[in-house]
Amino acid sequence: MPTAPTLFVSAATGHLGGLVIEALLETVPASAIVAGVRDPAKDAAVAIRNKGVEVRVADYARPETLASALAGIDRLLLISGSEIGQRTAQHRNVIAAAKDAGVGLIAYTSILRADTSPLLLASEHRETEAALKESGVPFVLLRNGWYTEVYTWRIAPALQHGVFLGASGEGRISSAARADYARAAAVVLAGGDHTGRTYELAGDTSYTLAEFVAAVADASGKPLPYRNMDPDAYRTALLGAGVPELFATVLSDTDAGVAKGALFEDGGELARLTGRPTTPFGVTVAEFF
Repeated sequence: MPTAPTLFVSAATGHLGGLVIEALLETVPASAIVAGVRDPAKDAAVAIRNKGVEVRVADYARPETLASALAGIDRLLLISGSEIGQRTAQHRNVIAAAKDAGVGLIAYTSILRADTSPLLLASEHRETEAALKESGVPFVLLRNGWYTEVYTWRIAPALQHGVFLGASGEGRISSAARADYARAAAVVLAGGDHTGRTYELAGDTSYTLAEFVAAVADASGKPLPYRNMDPDAYRTALLGAGVPELFATVLSDTDAGVAKGALFEDGGELARLTGRPTTPFGVTVAEFF
């Protein structure tokens, strides 16, 4: 009887990584999963270990941790890092270690249409995709669209100030719940021939930011207008509210990209990959409340 492949989930204590672990445990034994974490003493890491999953230290910024972390791994999920400006170098560290360890497949969480996306955030994903191609390690690209939860964190301050600010105009957003993307990553990691594939993943339906805000108003029972702004004015407003400069730049740039269609995708590939419809944005908004 063939031995089940050993599956490695990086950034396993993050929001997406934790959901991938949960999805994998529905179909594969805990003994086949290894979770990569920066801090094994963190509560989330302890919780993963308590599920019978092996936990190994794997810090993207510390290459010396990666060789032992990836030893004996067959398939690796490389979840993109969160440190903007440092991600390409960190991802290269993981790719190099995976190559040295003989990993058979790297699944990388990229961004929707990374090769053509106008978003500032897309540049490091393009660079990582190039590094994967150069490495010679078999890989698959999971080009994730927006997580609906990227917008729900903006609900509380918007309700506090009585207005939801943005700069996305009439641009449509094909988001899905983070759990939908996690399930797709688990499907790809767990098996099947995905080598060389590029999946453009997004929600089944789309909405404008004004429509999102209307759903928030309905769910909260409080009036909440959406104020569309010029991207520069939006960035200035964010800075005035105390948002760090890099984050304000990314937020305004992303909204400007939405207005150009950067986060719209109607190919339905996420639902086909997971075998189920994606989570409607209204459901995620309702769950927030």
